[in-house]
Amino acid sequence: MGVGKSTIGKKLARLLGYKFVDTDEIFEEKYKLSIDTFFSKYNEKLFREFESNILESTFQLNNTIIATGGGTPCFFDAMDKINNSGISIYLKMPVDGIVNRLENAIKPRPLVKDKSHEELTLLVEKLLMKRVSSYEKAQIIFEAINPDMDKLLNILKQ
Repeated sequence: MGVGKSTIGKKLARLLGYKFVDTDEIFEEKYKLSIDTFFSKYNEKLFREFESNILESTFQLNNTIIATGGGTPCFFDAMDKINNSGISIYLKMPVDGIVNRLENAIKPRPLVKDKSHEELTLLVEKLLMKRVSSYEKAQIIFEAINPDMDKLLNILKQ
């Protein structure tokens, strides 16, 4: 969450001549609700089930960069499924970098809205502790603070 999956994904897609899709955008288009609104009307468990179905629907796509929500790889064995379907990339960023980006984000995130700096820092630390074991299953771990797209392209071409 907040590491630049969509921004980096779009750049990578453009450099490779691929399409780009964001599972969060697919979700909002399919269900005609923002994720924030969905969370407030329903619950995270239902969201994760729907999100998992959307992720699996992307596995049939070719020449496509797919950005997922931050929690997507952590539920329903998603990271293993992603690795079996294509190349996975974990965009790694330190907690303070994520917090800074989330505090300055234009689009609100349902899990972090209305949080103080301290609360947000604790939440990001907690989420990373829960999620990092899934993230580290990625085939490529890439530092996202100052992403070097040429470096990422070279890694992908190996």
